[in-house]
Amino acid sequence: MCGIVGYVGPEKAAPILLQGLKRLEYRGYDSAGLALLNGSGVQVVKRPGKLTSLEKAVSDVRPSGNCGIAHTRWATHGAPNEPNAHPHTSGQGDIALVHNGIIENASDIRTQLSAIGYAFISETDTEAIVHLIDRLWVEGEPLEDAVAAALRRLEGTYGIAVISSRDPGKIVIARNGSPLLIGAGKNGQTLASSDAAAVITITKDVVYLDDGDYAVLDTNGYRINNFHGAQVNRSVHAVTWDIEVIEKGGYEHFMLKEIS
Repeated sequence: MCGIVGYVGPEKAAPILLQGLKRLEYRGYDSAGLALLNGSGVQVVKRPGKLTSLEKAVSDVRPSGNCGIAHTRWATHGAPNEPNAHPHTSGQGDIALVHNGIIENASDIRTQLSAIGYAFISETDTEAIVHLIDRLWVEGEPLEDAVAAALRRLEGTYGIAVISSRDPGKIVIARNGSPLLIGAGKNGQTLASSDAAAVITITKDVVYLDDGDYAVLDTNGYRINNFHGAQVNRSVHAVTWDIEVIEKGGYEHFMLKEIS
């Protein structure tokens, strides 16, 4: 688990997601990936190693879309390789999910879903969540209803972000024991992240989710509910520190960082 970034708005999502991941590099990671919604469905690009490997892959593939999620991962369940990197997808590839935290009943969920035909390609607990969402999604219902239904069956900690071509143009995020926030942008831009450093080049207005919250983000803004479906209000906070604080990595000057 490590860093989460999400973006929905009028701009191309990939450069914004990559920039956000760069802001989170100071946290450390061993793989990175992103997923975008476009006319072809959900497009996923992920690579083990440093962010430069993902940037090269994105440059080669040129994924498009104005809505997406991204992740940097420290390996907890499974080795630092491409199958275990986030985002993880449903069997049909139409749902993508990134996750920080540890799902304590993931093994039980995997066993139950495998018994009814779900195939797992990674060693992660995260993949159990995306397949569970797929299993619980009632045709015609919105993505957030399926996510909320899945979350009620999870035991453990999580901060997640989910997109789907079945219900495009939105990101659903949720928190339980793992930090997650909304970046309340202007001009139709709404962001999500596990750390304000990833969003403050676009907006310094952030909303921190509480445990038990999930939120729906789109170009009209956001709305927050608890897992029982009741709408809740969370305060908007103005970030007062500058991005240079993060970019200096704790050093007083950039030069000291470069020569260290």
